[in-house]
Amino acid sequence: MGFSIALIVFSLLLMLLVLMHKGKGGGLSDMFGGGMQSSVGGSSVAERNLDRITIVVGTCWFACIVALGLVLKLDS
Repeated sequence: MGFSIALIVFSLLLMLLVLMHKGKGGGLSDMFGGGMQSSVGGSSVAERNLDRITIVVGTCWFACIVALGLVLKLDS
């Protein structure tokens, strides 16, 4: 039960973090006006931190899926 709740929380958090990323162009972000901005020089500190947080949350999400799969396999 705990892994299921954690998986839901990590899934929602991961969706929010991915949607917060700035579009790099060439995708759906161009359709909504994201391609009009030009990057002057590299990524900012906030973007790098957002990338790091997204990777950590994604890793936790993956670990929850593996743990939930193992728990369900061992319970049956």
